[in-house]
Amino acid sequence: MEDVAALAGVSRALVSLVMRGSPKVSAHRRDAVRRAAAELGYSPHVMARSLASRTSTVLGVLVSDLRNAYFAEVVEGLDAAARAAGFDLILTTGGRSPARERAALENLLSFRPAGIALLSPVLPAAAIAGAARQSPVVLVSRTSRSSTVDTVNDDGQAGAALAVDHLVSLGHRRIAHLDGGGAATAGARRRGYRAAMLRHGLRPRVVPSEHTDTAGEKAARELLDSRARTELPTGLLAGNDVNAVGAISALEEAGLRVPGDVSVVGYDNTSLAALRHVSLTTVDQPRSEMGRLALDALLERVRGGRTEPVRHLLHPALVVRATTGAPAFSAAPDRGGEA
Repeated sequence: MEDVAALAGVSRALVSLVMRGSPKVSAHRRDAVRRAAAELGYSPHVMARSLASRTSTVLGVLVSDLRNAYFAEVVEGLDAAARAAGFDLILTTGGRSPARERAALENLLSFRPAGIALLSPVLPAAAIAGAARQSPVVLVSRTSRSSTVDTVNDDGQAGAALAVDHLVSLGHRRIAHLDGGGAATAGARRRGYRAAMLRHGLRPRVVPSEHTDTAGEKAARELLDSRARTELPTGLLAGNDVNAVGAISALEEAGLRVPGDVSVVGYDNTSLAALRHVSLTTVDQPRSEMGRLALDALLERVRGGRTEPVRHLLHPALVVRATTGAPAFSAAPDRGGEA
C-alpha cells in the first residue's frame, strides 16, 4: 500500500480508503490510486487487513454436500445478505464425513472469520460448541442445545405431515417413507411421517435411505424386490428432492408409471424439482430466506453483541406438481402396527 501511495502521490490512508470502497475519496484521486495499483500489480490482502484492523469482513460457510442444490440455494441467500452487509464468504465442504468436516471447520477458523455458518453438518455437537468459542456460529438445517449457537430450521415434522396428508387426500393408503439416514433433518421428517400415518389409521413403513439419488434408487429397488407388485406402496415420501429423483428413476426402469402406479413426493423444493421434465411434487423450504436469517443471526452476534441464542423455525408449504395423483386402483388400507 505504501508503494501504491508513493506512485499515486497520495497518503497510505487514502489508498486504504480506496481499497475499502469508501465514498469519501474524490474521483480524481480514486482513479490515480487504481492506476498505480494496476501498474504495480497490487490487490488488497483480506487476511492481513483483518489482522491489522482486528476486524474481519470474512464469513465462513461449510456445506454438507455440494451435489445437493438445496445447499446452493441457501448459500445464495447467505451471499446476497453478506454482500449487502459488506462481508465476503469463504466456502468449503466436508463431503458428509465427520472427519472431513472437522478438518474443513478447522481450516475456516484459521482465517479468523467474523462468523461461521454450518449447513446441515454431521459434526459432533462438541466440535460445533468448540468452534463457537472462537467465532459466532449459526446452524442451518440442524438443531442445537448450545446457548452459543444459533439455528435456522424448517419444521420438518409439519412438512412430512403435509406430504402424507396430500397423498391420503388423493386416496393413497400404502405410503412408505425413504428416510434420510443420519442426516440432521431426517429425524424430524421421520417423526412427522409416522405421526401423520398413525393419525390416519395407517401403518408406517420407513425404508432406510440417505439424501442422495443413488440411495433413492437403491431404496426403491429394495421395495420392488421385497414385495409382490400388488403389495407395493402406492405413495412414497422421499427424504429430499435428490432422493426422490433417484427413486423415480428406479421405478420407471422397472416399468412403473409415476404417478400412475406410484406417486412420489420430495422435500426441499429445489430448482431440480421445478424442472419441467421432473415436475416433482415436494415440500418447500424457503432456502434464500433461511440463508438471510442465518446471516442476520451472525451479524447480531458480531455487531450487536447478542449472547442469547435465536431459534428460527420456518413453516414449510406443499408444492403440488406432476408426480402425485390418485392411485391406479383402490388400495385396501394398510393398517396395523408399524412395519
